[in-house]
Amino acid sequence: MKRYLLVYFTALTIPALLALVSWQSVRYMDLEQKTAALESGQEEWVESNNRLIAVIAMLSSSERIERIAQDQLGLSRVGPENVLQIKIVGEGEF
Repeated sequence: MKRYLLVYFTALTIPALLALVSWQSVRYMDLEQKTAALESGQEEWVESNNRLIAVIAMLSSSERIERIAQDQLGLSRVGPENVLQIKIVGEGEF
């Protein structure tokens, strides 16, 4: 009787284990695809950030700002003799 139980147990366990391995394979492939999609998206974000950093560097260059100030706003540089420095002191700091 014990031998028949062992045979039945083995007969039921092997297919169950094979089904479990198949399920894990499908799950692994699904996670692998999601990981690849996330990595691709991350690469796109990094490239976009690099482009934006380059644009910021170009737009914030001092030469460009000075050119806009002179050409479009009509501003010009002033000499140090035309600069008035004001020192603001807090209460009790005389």
